[in-house]
Amino acid sequence: MIKWLAMLTMVIDHLRLVWPEMSNLFIPGRLSFPLFCVAIAANVARSKPGELLTVANGRYLALMLLFAAISEVPYRYISTSGSFNVLVTLALGLVIAWGWQHRTLLSSAMALMAAAVAYGLDDPLMYGFYGALVPAAGLVAIKNPGVLWLLPAALCLLSNTRSSIVTRALDLEIYSMLALSTAFAAPLIGLWLLRQTFSFKIWPVGQWGYWFYPGHLAALQALRLLV
Repeated sequence: MIKWLAMLTMVIDHLRLVWPEMSNLFIPGRLSFPLFCVAIAANVARSKPGELLTVANGRYLALMLLFAAISEVPYRYISTSGSFNVLVTLALGLVIAWGWQHRTLLSSAMALMAAAVAYGLDDPLMYGFYGALVPAAGLVAIKNPGVLWLLPAALCLLSNTRSSIVTRALDLEIYSMLALSTAFAAPLIGLWLLRQTFSFKIWPVGQWGYWFYPGHLAALQALRLLV
């Protein structure tokens, strides 16, 4: 459910790239990144602590990095932000979350290196350094339900404050207030969904989901050329 919502809100958000007049879609789009981070945190939480060097983990990171590279091509065509595509941030976030989960010398070194890269690339990194910390914060929240749920929420809020949106929100602009509120609430919604049991079957998002990201960017770029 979380991945489906993340993908849906991502597409809704990116419709602005085709139709700029639909700028209000930025608000529901603030749900997407935090939900992807919660999905990563949930995946990491299911792994056995200390078992970093597994085939599953290697495949997970390899696919993230591969599709981060693939996605840069359509992303550069459709986006004018100058940042890397979001998979770069999510890949760094995955490695940082591994450091918290496994607590080995290797996982800690990898996490510190990923955090250093995120810090150094804060400006071109989508959602910046704070964004790269969200999966690890989500992992902490999953393992410690309660007040620590506010940790990923606070980081998601901070990761959306690099523009003038904070100033506008302090001026009580409704659009900016709603966008920041949505960013704050998004990981809380994701964590709540993790604890729910659904009576209906949800089609799992498999490895085809990796292709969805560059695929939908290419489709939107083609659509933009047609309209």
